Amino acid sequence: MGKQLVWQDRFNIGVDVIDKEHRKLFSILNRLLTNKQQDERSKWIYQEGVKYFKEHAMKHFAEEEVYMASISYAGFETHRRVHDNFRKKTLPALEKELNQADYSEEAVNHFLGVCAGWLIGHTLTEDRAITGRGISRWGKLMPEEEQSAMKETILYLLDDMFELKARVISECYGGEKFGKGIYYRLVYGGKDDKKWEIILIFEEKLLLNTIGSMIDNQSEEISVMVMNASRYTARQFLERIREQFVNLDEYEVKEENLLSYEQFQKKFEGNHPQYSLLFDTGAGYFAFCAIAPHLLSNEDGTSIKAENAMTEVKNYLKRNQASKNQGQKQKILLVDDSELMRHAMKELLQKDYEISMADSGLSAIRSITLDRPDLILLDYEMPVCDGRQVLGMIRSEKEFENIPVIFLTSRMDKESVQKVISLKPSGYLLKTMAPDKIKKEVDDYFRKKNRS
Repeated sequence: MGKQLVWQDRFNIGVDVIDKEHRKLFSILNRLLTNKQQDERSKWIYQEGVKYFKEHAMKHFAEEEVYMASISYAGFETHRRVHDNFRKKTLPALEKELNQADYSEEAVNHFLGVCAGWLIGHTLTEDRAITGRGISRWGKLMPEEEQSAMKETILYLLDDMFELKARVISECYGGEKFGKGIYYRLVYGGKDDKKWEIILIFEEKLLLNTIGSMIDNQSEEISVMVMNASRYTARQFLERIREQFVNLDEYEVKEENLLSYEQFQKKFEGNHPQYSLLFDTGAGYFAFCAIAPHLLSNEDGTSIKAENAMTEVKNYLKRNQASKNQGQKQKILLVDDSELMRHAMKELLQKDYEISMADSGLSAIRSITLDRPDLILLDYEMPVCDGRQVLGMIRSEKEFENIPVIFLTSRMDKESVQKVISLKPSGYLLKTMAPDKIKKEVDDYFRKKNRS
């Protein structure tokens, strides 16, 4: 768990009265973080520390709003609305939790994580924008094409907030698994009952390298503190993005969830998000997905609210850790253009293997790049790019050439079988075989491989 917030020069925006209060707020949180490590400290210290933080936060908001008005800052109303949300909603909810829990370690931990995340995110977005160091007038940066606009906006923010020189890996990310992932979902609703569902996917090491480093996290695992700080930093990140694409007066956060990979994956079975972008930040992968209202389902995990946030975050991290520990399952990538076949094979194999799926050769190459499998089950008769071509692409890449490939084919005639064998795969399976025989063939393959 991190012991201190690490002040960085880029938190300075160049306005003395604002920079001074930012440092003060960081200092107060750091004292609470230090006290938090010492169990003999009394509840009174936490009560006074929280009170002190709140007083300085209110003072900071008032001074910042006076300054923005004095320079006729164009984003003043939007910025004040962000302040109001924190002082009228977030802080009261956190204080209520602290009192109900009698300032338990969990409740204090939640307060510190939320405030640290909010402070980092707000300083790096809204506050930097006041002096033009961040994004203030988004329209000047936007290309005509919305997909391109979203891509450029996210690239700008990753650089501006976290100094990450990211590159776009895919503009049509299909939900492929990458590394150890955190799947964070927010639903925005408006007066007209319209909804936007945003899912942010973070590779764990990205959060450790960014938010974790800002709170001096020494662990190689995501802690509750880092998770809570990440949630609120992510919210600030999204606030800046959505200013360009929706009317802030009409939309607010209605629901927040942490999803399992399986819950997230369901979003992409036959659905096409309006935005689905995958980035390599250099510090880990990051994906941004925006899904239209009609794609919302009822299987999106437990809604996170003030009263259950600590429990949900802890349970989510426990489930993630348990999944990693089981994880020593062999990984199989299923490549088939038939959705029916993919799901039938997944159902057959997922109890004993970690299954990823791809519906085309291009998607298969992307999946292999992001999460190298131990075995590829590859449909031989796909349209556009068939199994022969996909195998050729795999073997043309030095880092992939040794990944074993077993062809899936529905043809049993001698000529077709000879064509498959001539490509020298690790084997082939007939789709017409009984499911238990297909499962046995896969099991036998891994048994032989593990023995050798």
